[in-house]
Amino acid sequence: MDTLKEPFDFPVRENTKSFLEIIHVETGERETLATFDQVIEAPNWTRDDRIIYNSGGHIYSFDINTNERNVIDSGFACFCNNDHVLSPDESQIAVSHHTLEDRQSRIYILPLKGGHPTLITPMAPSYLHGWSPDGKTLSYCAERNGQYDIYTIPTSGGIEKQLTDLPGLDDGPEYSPDGRHIWFNSTRSGLMQIWRMNAMGSDQTQMTFEESNNWFPHVSPNGEKVVYLSYRKGDVEPGDHPPNKDVELRIMSNSGGESRLLLKLFGGQGTINVNSWSPDSKQIAYVRYELND
Repeated sequence: MDTLKEPFDFPVRENTKSFLEIIHVETGERETLATFDQVIEAPNWTRDDRIIYNSGGHIYSFDINTNERNVIDSGFACFCNNDHVLSPDESQIAVSHHTLEDRQSRIYILPLKGGHPTLITPMAPSYLHGWSPDGKTLSYCAERNGQYDIYTIPTSGGIEKQLTDLPGLDDGPEYSPDGRHIWFNSTRSGLMQIWRMNAMGSDQTQMTFEESNNWFPHVSPNGEKVVYLSYRKGDVEPGDHPPNKDVELRIMSNSGGESRLLLKLFGGQGTINVNSWSPDSKQIAYVRYELND
């Protein structure tokens, strides 16, 4: 167990205001749920209309109907980044927590109501992105031997399985609701693009071919649509996803084809790092930022 025996300077973006917002994917209607005088990131949307997000290393719950905000007790896992995912039954949350011994990200599971975290990935760094619909497997991006690839591991822990091994950065692996596919983003073709593969790693197929850098594909609960974050070509290096950039949220069919613009905003890192679809597949939660003067 990690204990706080020394200071840990968790990275903080100062002078930034955060806006937790939702957008209807068909009408484009937007609503601001709450404003924060600090950085919040990566909303997960629960079936009982709560938004789970991270801020300052902690995990929080925001009730859409009452605006009540509560920190989720995650024990020693209090240096969590923006890679957190709910279990299919929403009884648990898996988090990526920077451990004290080497300050690298490892994946833990704990009750969503709060409780003791259980280590799943002893090897680091590991950044969580997906939980299989049957509840048995986690998917994540990990650096091993200087290369970032896609891995899976049983939720009970054990031996990780490497799914990608081509040159370039592979990131953002998320299961489709039927469990057949893992969607991810990769620089293997030059720019960062959206890819899809079978859940065991075969048939790796490029799904976007745009002159932009596309990150974090999130499949709607009904399996029909995919939303992702897009940086303009030239604004960032293909393997980088910084904050405080003019970006777009784009949406496409799960079968591929041409995407359409959903929203332009000031954001990037933290906006939609994890799946933030509403349970009815009609809306997306996201975080927009403003820099204070």
